[in-house]
Amino acid sequence: MRTEAIEGSESGDRTSVTEGPRVGPYRLIQQIGEGGMGVVHLALDPHGRAVALKLLRPHIAHDKDARTRLAREVDVLGRIRDARVAAVIDADLDGERPYLVTRYVPGPALDDVVKEHGPIVGTPLLSLGRGLAEALDAIHAADVIHRDLKPGNVLMLDGDPVLIDFGIAHVADDVRITLTGLVMGTPGYLSPEVVEGAPVTEATDWWGWAATLAFAASGAPPFGRGPMDVVLNRVSRGEPDLTGVDPRLAPLLQAALSPEPRQRPDSGEVVEALERYATGRPVTAVLSAPPRHTQVLEQRPTSQWDRPPVAQRGPVGPVALPVDRDEYAPVSGGRPAGPVRTGSDGPAWDDGSELVGAEEPEGEPSDWQAAWEGDAGGPDPRIGRAGRTGTLLALLAALVAGAAAFPVVAAVVAVLWSWAARTADRSVTSLVLRRHTKGRRRSDVPFAVAASPWHLVLGLVATLVSAILPAVVGVCAVFSAALAIVAVTGGSPEPARSGPIAVGAFVTALMAWWGPGGAGLRRGSRSIVRGTSPGPRTGKVVAVLLLVAAAGLAVWSLEAAGVPQWWPVQQPSVLVPGART
Repeated sequence: MRTEAIEGSESGDRTSVTEGPRVGPYRLIQQIGEGGMGVVHLALDPHGRAVALKLLRPHIAHDKDARTRLAREVDVLGRIRDARVAAVIDADLDGERPYLVTRYVPGPALDDVVKEHGPIVGTPLLSLGRGLAEALDAIHAADVIHRDLKPGNVLMLDGDPVLIDFGIAHVADDVRITLTGLVMGTPGYLSPEVVEGAPVTEATDWWGWAATLAFAASGAPPFGRGPMDVVLNRVSRGEPDLTGVDPRLAPLLQAALSPEPRQRPDSGEVVEALERYATGRPVTAVLSAPPRHTQVLEQRPTSQWDRPPVAQRGPVGPVALPVDRDEYAPVSGGRPAGPVRTGSDGPAWDDGSELVGAEEPEGEPSDWQAAWEGDAGGPDPRIGRAGRTGTLLALLAALVAGAAAFPVVAAVVAVLWSWAARTADRSVTSLVLRRHTKGRRRSDVPFAVAASPWHLVLGLVATLVSAILPAVVGVCAVFSAALAIVAVTGGSPEPARSGPIAVGAFVTALMAWWGPGGAGLRRGSRSIVRGTSPGPRTGKVVAVLLLVAAAGLAVWSLEAAGVPQWWPVQQPSVLVPGART
């Protein structure tokens, strides 16, 4: 959710407004933010003081997991008492419409400040860096890791930062964390360990600190914009773009954005480096010290069906005001009902593929089953699941070898696979979106069955349209490969041979996978592989079988002297030197 600057007073001031609807003892004045699960209102308490009230949506209010998540937000942040963190004033987690009330911060978000006034430089940037560092020190002293520090979660109040939105915060004694938190953050501001489901440490927040400061100093996301998988690849490789950052500060941010947590500077190093930056001295001398991150918050693997029990009414204590409208929006495929955070130019989903690289246990349910059994209004269950890259590479090898031996059959198989993958992607995405906007309903399965023919039609259309560019590029690759072979061996180019065709098939597959419209193919392919070979062991068996098939087809092509058989029932041609083929 995202909080907009509202003309008004701090929580201690009184505001005179007309009578409005009430939630408990609070009078709602104006909606100032919303997300998939809740809406944030500017409200007045019984004494007329301005507060921010987060109210669960009606179709989410009775969902056990939604109440649990809200209870965690209240309970976790009850540990922190610091002026740079918006504080919880009240909460009702047992009523008909659960809500929590926080201090109202009438300042704009950092990203809005930068968008309106440009990058922050000089003393204001130094104050921002110091203020965020102080906030993180207070949070870490309470054994809490924020995990989602980004410009949208920093409100600027009279030039000072106030850290908000602890919806996915991690607590030292709470190991019952699931991958649902993964999609509540902006991909370009999620640390590598959060993306990969690895244990989080204080270094996780110092990574977010550096990413946020880099944005403020340059006016651009440090890992750029674009498809989610592309941005996450830059994050994982540790390749930020700090072009617009003061060169004297850039080494500190570069070090803090390392993909390896142990290589990032800790709190003391960050503060000392900032002080050196303030006095014009180089920060690199501080960064030469070995990292000293010792606090590791262990995260035992859990499935999204292993939830903590619903908490009771939370204590009164500090918590962040949730202000990111896309806090609970799924981020994989399709188009959501609300805005997204992945740097798109408007309220539309990023069309990148899912996060990959996780390990799943044997017998993990299919993506469709996970979407059916997942949270109402929760994240896309495909996020964080194993990418099955090895199996897909084996499939690519079999496809290329098949094209070298039986080009037409391989082309038909590729089209059918693309059709099935895109249909599967649309089916899962449709269910996730329906759950996200309407909550869990009895009509979900009948609706999905009724929509299946439409998904098939859309999948076919998307397959045919998306195949045009890869096919053109693939044909060009075939002729280029034939010419390259002639340049080495001499003679006349023979594009109809197995070698050039295999090169063309490989290039076509890469273009279809990574080119325009490839996101649906990637997600759907992974869904099919996970569904047909659940668990890593089964996946390895399938990969081995595909590699054996690829090897067999390659041997067949060699025995046929590189002459493909265009149709299985056709007898292969025999090339005679000097004869026309």
